[in-house]
Amino acid sequence: MSAKVGIIMGSDSDLAVMSKAAQVLEELKVEYEISIISAHRTPKKLEEYARTAEERGLEAIICGAGGAAALAGVTAAMTVLPVIGVPMYSKTIGGMDALLSTVQMPSGIPVATVAIDGAKNAGILAAKIAARTDPELAQRLKDYSADMAGGVEAKNDKLNKLGYKAYLGQN
Repeated sequence: MSAKVGIIMGSDSDLAVMSKAAQVLEELKVEYEISIISAHRTPKKLEEYARTAEERGLEAIICGAGGAAALAGVTAAMTVLPVIGVPMYSKTIGGMDALLSTVQMPSGIPVATVAIDGAKNAGILAAKIAARTDPELAQRLKDYSADMAGGVEAKNDKLNKLGYKAYLGQN
């Protein structure tokens, strides 16, 4: 089976965060490919990647980048596929530069943007896009949501049984 989702990042320093997108796609049994491609340092490689993504069978591309965070916008300019931007946290200004660079795209170049370091949500969103043509994946996403709801209910039951102090280990 060919990849449905592309995950690209500007640097290997982004891998720890972007691996969360890969992990959730694996959990949902969605085929993906993952690469390091820089909008600034390897622009020709990015152009080839973006321009051939649809013919390779991708249905969405997740882009993680920090700083000027041009990766998602440049990718979106070169493909008709949905692009999801993951702005990366930075020590200097907490990732706000990447967030604003990713979300403030010019008219006609939309980039869906998740939270700073929000690669897991980017993976889930990419899976939801792919699920529009894959009923089995849609069911796996429904099951995933039901499991999350069950986890919240279990925590609420524990809180109501123990009280907040015992729940927090303050007894």
